[in-house]
Amino acid sequence: MKEGKCTAIILAAGQGKRMGGQVRKQFMELQGKPLLYYSLHCFQESGLIDEILLVTGKDQIEYCIKNVVERYGFSKVVKIVAGGEQRYDSVYEGLKACGDSEYVFIHDGARPFVTEEILQRGYEAARKYGTGIAGVLSKDTVKIVDGKKNVIETPLRDRVWIVQTPQIFEYNLVRCAYDRLQLFDKTGITDDAMVVEEMGNHTVHMVPGDYTNIKITTPDDLDVAAQFMQKISG
Repeated sequence: MKEGKCTAIILAAGQGKRMGGQVRKQFMELQGKPLLYYSLHCFQESGLIDEILLVTGKDQIEYCIKNVVERYGFSKVVKIVAGGEQRYDSVYEGLKACGDSEYVFIHDGARPFVTEEILQRGYEAARKYGTGIAGVLSKDTVKIVDGKKNVIETPLRDRVWIVQTPQIFEYNLVRCAYDRLQLFDKTGITDDAMVVEEMGNHTVHMVPGDYTNIKITTPDDLDVAAQFMQKISG
């Protein structure tokens, strides 16, 4: 059962340097539609989501309005916000634009295979624990090394999770953590859960994501995504 206003922050401000080419990765086409379309479509169709804030580069706002939001009728997109230099800067801009939200779903626009089931699992955890972070158990053994690349620890595989998005939080919790982050060195910050862990001093709860919920970062990832799409479409 849904309670409280839920806002999705979809991040599409990355430059995609590892992808190469002139088109930013979030606008590259996958089966005839921009990559960003697929994550927006999931949140648009979800009964959990009341509104969507799209965060993109300042010079990409007009493109997003005309070629993504208006073209595909994403009526839940209420604001398009200019992002910052780093991912955490873009998230903060999105959080500041949220208004009276009770829960916030932070998602990478370059993850096209997010599903309603992932949203539901994360939301139920956020209601119970204040956080619900999508991820999958590592299929590989992981080694922790020191500065000389000598192995110092081999954690149990059933304790190692590969983190994904969406990452769902009580709004006040994540906003306060990000407010506090502005007072500190941001070096090493890699995801929103880390901000809540370190700046909010709050335990983060993991929920099952999906192994297909990949982030498109390189040309090889786009090839894998095309294969996934072929299986989905039958």
